Amino acid sequence: MQFAKRLDRLPPYLFVDINRRIAEMRGKGIDIVTFAIGDPDMPTPAHIIDRLCEEARVPANHRYPETDGLPELREAIAEWYRERFGVELDPNTEVLPLIGSKEGIGHIAFCFVEPGRVVLVPDPGYPVYSMATMIAGGEPYYMPLLEDADFLPKLESIPESVAAKATLMWLNYPNNPTGAGAPLEFFDRAIAFARAHSIAICHDAPYTEVYFDGKKPPSLLQAGGAKDLSIEFHSLSKTYHMTGWRIGMAVGNREMIRALFTVKSNLDSGIFQAIQLAAVRALRGSQAVVAEHNEVLQRRRDKLLEVLDQVGLHARVPDGTFYVWARVPEGYSGVDLARELLEQVHIAVTPGIGYGASGTDYIRFSITLPDERLEEGIQRLAGWRGGTR
Repeated sequence: MQFAKRLDRLPPYLFVDINRRIAEMRGKGIDIVTFAIGDPDMPTPAHIIDRLCEEARVPANHRYPETDGLPELREAIAEWYRERFGVELDPNTEVLPLIGSKEGIGHIAFCFVEPGRVVLVPDPGYPVYSMATMIAGGEPYYMPLLEDADFLPKLESIPESVAAKATLMWLNYPNNPTGAGAPLEFFDRAIAFARAHSIAICHDAPYTEVYFDGKKPPSLLQAGGAKDLSIEFHSLSKTYHMTGWRIGMAVGNREMIRALFTVKSNLDSGIFQAIQLAAVRALRGSQAVVAEHNEVLQRRRDKLLEVLDQVGLHARVPDGTFYVWARVPEGYSGVDLARELLEQVHIAVTPGIGYGASGTDYIRFSITLPDERLEEGIQRLAGWRGGTR
């Protein structure tokens, strides 16, 4: 049996040891409070579930769905972008529904990446950006996201020789894992950089509706000339707490959308139509639930930040997302601290190295756990007696 050599390029899963230890401890009856999973704990709103139940009983919705989605869904996505961002989209050529945005993020690599070509990838960043690049035969070039630059890549630091080989650049704001936002002015600079070097931009934007302190994040497509060379991936997962429903979208440049559709139509299928119609109700229905979710998350964020400060973990106040990105004390790495917190106070966090080398000295907390578990986890963290080694 001979496996493809591309598998040799993929690194082993970084958290095997920690996950094994969590399983062992739980097997002994030890209660673990986990801050490691970014999956909403609050339920999908009832009006969306009701539409799903209605449409699931319609026999026509049980047949193979069209790969490019229902026209009604594409129109609802275009309407939502117009109302939320003031961005005009042609629902027939500039909108493509996806089986979750991760599907499109993985497939877009096959539209732009060939052996020897470079993809500009944020570090730390969502691992799929680099994994898809490597599977397609390309080379990731990691753009460090540093705290002193507000976790924005320093585009001017990218060597000209690298930019000349690059075909694609990934951006992600509000950012996972750092929680940082990006101003529209940064997107303007990114567009100018990409145009100067003939690079396409993919903006992964599933957290634009998870924001704090009333500061609504912009869309990349609001930047001048963005649709000339970029697309944006979005999702209903975080906005409406529909992670398991697997429904997202790509919007923007029509040539990029057409290329993505070509790959998608050859490798997978469309979305169950009952889910598509439930998504229409989510997009066209009341958006009050978004503010309600954000109020809960902001309250949790603030409680966690307070105890982090007390125990000596520095964290920039996140602008949005489900995450708090905390620098570990001197003498620790993120992996060291994750293990110590698990062993000493029985809480699980994610070591930052899992998102790239620039995350070595960080850990990520997720605030998507019920309030009573959050309180329990905070009390345990307050009892941690670590510090400088």
